[in-house]
Amino acid sequence: MSILVSVQGLTKSYGLLPLFQGLSLGFNTNEKVGLIGPNGSGKSTLLKILAGMEEPDDGVLSRNRQCEITYLAQTEAFSDTATVQECLEEKIPQHVSASERPFRVQETLRTLGIIDSQIPVGELSGGWRKRIALGQVLIQQPDMLLLDEPTNHLDLEGVLWLEELLKQATFSFVLVSHDREFLQQTTNQTIELNKSYPSGFLRIDGPYEIFQARKEEFIRNQQAQQVTLANKMRREDEWLKRGPKARTTKARFRVENAEVLRKELDQLRMLNSQNRQVGVNFDASNRKTRKLIELLDVTFGYPSKSLFSKLSLTLQAGVCLGVLGQNGSGKSSLLKLMKKELQPDQGEIRWAENLKVVHFDQHRDQLSLDQTLKQALSPAGDTVIYQERPIHVAAWASRFLFPKEKLTLPLSQLSGGERARVLIANLMLQPADVLLLDEPTNDLDISTLEVLEESLMNFPGAILLITHDRYLMDRLSDYLICLQDDGSVDFFADYAQWQLHKRGKSTGTETQKKNQHVDKKISYEDRKEWQRIEGKIQKAESEVVQIGARLHAPENLNDLAKLQELSDQLVAAEGRVQQLYDRWAELEELFA
Repeated sequence: MSILVSVQGLTKSYGLLPLFQGLSLGFNTNEKVGLIGPNGSGKSTLLKILAGMEEPDDGVLSRNRQCEITYLAQTEAFSDTATVQECLEEKIPQHVSASERPFRVQETLRTLGIIDSQIPVGELSGGWRKRIALGQVLIQQPDMLLLDEPTNHLDLEGVLWLEELLKQATFSFVLVSHDREFLQQTTNQTIELNKSYPSGFLRIDGPYEIFQARKEEFIRNQQAQQVTLANKMRREDEWLKRGPKARTTKARFRVENAEVLRKELDQLRMLNSQNRQVGVNFDASNRKTRKLIELLDVTFGYPSKSLFSKLSLTLQAGVCLGVLGQNGSGKSSLLKLMKKELQPDQGEIRWAENLKVVHFDQHRDQLSLDQTLKQALSPAGDTVIYQERPIHVAAWASRFLFPKEKLTLPLSQLSGGERARVLIANLMLQPADVLLLDEPTNDLDISTLEVLEESLMNFPGAILLITHDRYLMDRLSDYLICLQDDGSVDFFADYAQWQLHKRGKSTGTETQKKNQHVDKKISYEDRKEWQRIEGKIQKAESEVVQIGARLHAPENLNDLAKLQELSDQLVAAEGRVQQLYDRWAELEELFA
């Protein structure tokens, strides 16, 4: 293993904003590195410095002279009139012989899955343009490839294609991405740029999930160290306040040591404060209605294309429906039908009375970029109302990681990720029965993604989720539908089943055979509920036991108010258990 490129003491700022300071990193052969970090931590800038496209403010960049490094930007720039072949040919290195050039082009076309090399790039979709951009760097046969958000504009088919390509890659690469499943599948090392670490980054051998476990351990240790130092500093402060009568050499040394200790503690407090996360959940209407939106044999399409036919499904409280399909398959149209922005060609859509629907728009169309951050977060004044309580706009902004200094900035000066956080903040103020989420993860860094994920998991209403983020789809979805190009719709119990179907495989287990028989009798929503209801019953029965133990605990026997409260909780918990058993019986009848 040899070093391909390294930096020592790297520092870079934009204006008064430091991205990173004193960064020292090396990248070696056979390393497939996932580079992550909060928005604004300098990931893209670091890639550009490694590629020689930007100069650091300070520090040293060292590159192996025999190492060929290529860089893939977030956005591609082509002449719309140029053909695919012309775009590839212009990136072949000058030293490549004339006889070898056609072979490189043909090999790259096969890799990209492109048959017609003479089609103008201007006629291609965003996903295929991204493939051409990838072809331009691959045709150079690099030793190291630097990729900045390479899954942007790719549909799920394209992401899976790129994933397989990078799995088989013989070159090293550094990959910036917020797609956690993509990182998990393609990388063998993970680096997070973050000011919460003493060296400005944390580097772990292993893909994303291993990194997450090690990161949590690192942060716990760092926080424990802060507690230990704080206790030690408290004792030193007490000693200093007493003031020793004789200022001996030993006493002076202790005073100096206390000052060093104080600086170390301040540094730890600053580092740990950087780990603050968004901590707000979507506001729910808490209505008791079970069926919120029903589609009955709905057919919809446009004159040029039929999108789906005789689609029947139900959005129920507590259920997340994941929607898959290639670009143009009708995912956004389905969402608009549920919002009443479109009418079905055939069939019927039923909505619960006074239904409250909140929509997350992937294009961020709800935001006016001329507004200041303060106006966008609180149009009516200095306070917002969250779950019936007033909160000052500065405190509300802080919950979404915005310092008060940014409140006066127009949204046009915020990053895409910051604008997404503004939209999430606004949506969380709206009581909802149904959340319609169209690519909610666009531009979000991983830390914000994780908080959004937890908020959605705790949402008691119904969710329709359209996303290319497979990690989020797998964790949230109770069942999935996949819209096909021919207008058909396939239902799947979970993401794993869709993957098996996609790959043309079958487990052949008795469970699957049973499920195949059940498909004809019950809906996929009910089947998913049936698969999970035993676990729900166990959890509810455990809650009854815990409340009963507290009801008979000696410390509560003489507290009448507490006994009444626990008694009411026990009755409610036992009622939930009975409801679950009743529902289980209903589902069992469907399977009989």
